Amino acid sequence: MIPFAPASGNSRVVRPKCGLVSWIVMRLPVSLSALTAIAALILFAPSRSQAQSQTGTAPPQSPVNGTYISTDPLANIHYDNRYDLSLGLAYDHMKAGPTLLQGSNLGGLDLSGSYWFSRHWALEGSGRAYLGTSGAAPNAYAINGPFVSQYLFVAGPEWLGPHNKHGALIAHALVGGAYGNFDTDLRGQSPSVIDFYNNQLALGAILGGHFDLNRSAHWVFRVTPDAVITRYGINYGNKVTQTDVNFAISVGAEYRFKKKR
Repeated sequence: MIPFAPASGNSRVVRPKCGLVSWIVMRLPVSLSALTAIAALILFAPSRSQAQSQTGTAPPQSPVNGTYISTDPLANIHYDNRYDLSLGLAYDHMKAGPTLLQGSNLGGLDLSGSYWFSRHWALEGSGRAYLGTSGAAPNAYAINGPFVSQYLFVAGPEWLGPHNKHGALIAHALVGGAYGNFDTDLRGQSPSVIDFYNNQLALGAILGGHFDLNRSAHWVFRVTPDAVITRYGINYGNKVTQTDVNFAISVGAEYRFKKKR
């Protein structure tokens, strides 16, 4: 056994299996580990805070499909235009003779224009052309379904009724002339053979109006139902003149011009 003696000063000696060990030497590994941990914290702390800062200040990404902006195509409808013009496909039912039981169904065009004096009142002019076939009275010439046509040129006051940005109701009373072409397809025979009117220019009038559905500040979908009044006569037999009232309608588009009152 190896004898030992007490250490002087602040040193203490323990009794290990292999000899003397200093207390300071035993604490050295612990101190180095602590210093290593502190240094690692100091080195990595700035990089972590910088990464957090970059993540927090990243700019927002814009939507993939862009931004949707809602618009109202009817926002600028004010009914303050000076002029408008409309064109539509037209239908007209007509009697081609004073005693004819069978009517004629005609198709054609309706062209109308208006000049507005104020918000509610305008002067309207309309030109209409219709063409089709008509029934005929029994005859010895085998004339069946001959072609007839009618042309109207009328004008008169127009009144703007209830309206908003979606649509309007408009009334009109138009007076002028009606030209009826009745005997062109009669193979040279007289209109009296099938109880037709003679070709003639007569008094014509239109009472009705428009149903307007606004599609934008300028474009309008228009439906025009009317009563068509004509005063045709015959120059054979008793030479009567007859007032006929028939139905007509057209469907088309109207354009309001930019010029304002």
